[in-house]
Amino acid sequence: MSDPAPARLYLVTPDQLEPESFAADLARLIATVPIACLRLDLGGAPEDDWRQAANHLLPVCHEADIPLVIAEHYRMVQPLGLDGVHLRRGVTPVRSVRKDLGADAIVGAEAGASKHTAMTLAESGADYIALGPVAETGSLGGEDLAEADLFAWWSEMIETPVVAEGAVNLDAAQKLAPFVDFLVPDRTLWHQPEDLLPTLKEMAALLAE
Repeated sequence: MSDPAPARLYLVTPDQLEPESFAADLARLIATVPIACLRLDLGGAPEDDWRQAANHLLPVCHEADIPLVIAEHYRMVQPLGLDGVHLRRGVTPVRSVRKDLGADAIVGAEAGASKHTAMTLAESGADYIALGPVAETGSLGGEDLAEADLFAWWSEMIETPVVAEGAVNLDAAQKLAPFVDFLVPDRTLWHQPEDLLPTLKEMAALLAE
């Protein structure tokens, strides 16, 4: 059996951003750090904010051959020309979204720390499963934790790609890199601009080892 491909970085936007300046910052970032995917997630912002952000980010992502997916708003995928959707836990059924978007769209889904939920979502046709949080601090914190042995079991038994998300710092990245397909650096990094690029560079180098 060949060795598995190394894990790659998957970025999630901050929940508040100024579209034009963030797009410019993103272009500089992805010219320096290899990024596999970007998720637009503005939380409870008005839909027009999501549209404006998507319109600014899509050219940057596609110029770099990086898929841009949107959190939950799957009905925006086709009108905006996005690559897919990330479904939050228990909100929207994977099967119905797949039927609406077709086979080519990316449909990812969250499973928290539940092996049963993750398997059900994979069987429903999700293109990837996000598990987390992996620690008690950072975004998604305060919930049941997805332990390293869950990721190890998944990588051994299940073909559907797995994403580690929630409190993923350098220590977590090093521990989980052998078992995951994608790592989402914790979103709190966006609020630490002096640490953002050095941390992402270090994480990317760690994954490339």
